[in-house]
Amino acid sequence: MAQDWNRTALLIIDMQRDFIEDGAPLLVKGGKDIVPNVIKAVEIARHLGLHIVWVVREHDPLGRDVELFRRHLYTTGRVGPTSKGSAGAELVDGLVIREGDYKLVKTRFSAFFATHLHSVLQGAGINSLVITGVQTPNCIRQTAFDAVALDYQSVTVIADATAAATPDIHLANILDMKNIGVATPTFHEWSESEAR
Repeated sequence: MAQDWNRTALLIIDMQRDFIEDGAPLLVKGGKDIVPNVIKAVEIARHLGLHIVWVVREHDPLGRDVELFRRHLYTTGRVGPTSKGSAGAELVDGLVIREGDYKLVKTRFSAFFATHLHSVLQGAGINSLVITGVQTPNCIRQTAFDAVALDYQSVTVIADATAAATPDIHLANILDMKNIGVATPTFHEWSESEAR
């Protein structure tokens, strides 16, 4: 059955400088390698008319809304990772939020946790998700698991447009998501699917 692209959203999760660029404080080692596929996924999604949702972390500069295990990164006189308004919170080069896209700020792993994402998607009639970004065992996995728990009809994680600290961690989490019904195509498989 062909995908109903008007009822599908592409989520681009945490593709920010503090996670992707060399020397970044929260560097995901595989992150830089997926940037080209994420860029291409956004281009295809725009062409097909998918809803585009940019999911980003933006924290209080004092770290008051950060998980306890990361609060030590926010000390007096030092801007912590992905602090609101910081260069590290910006999207990496090549990814741009356009008019009509939706930007969602989160402060925890899942894009659904303590946010209004589900309401926004329901209001737009979205029942299918395609997920890209970093990092696979944390933000990608928790968002995908929450989407399954919320009964989205189709949840897809593009395997090579998502990344983790190591290939082994990435593949183990891709397998876990596949085992709960999440589709895990490569970018090529996704972009060449019969619906196109």
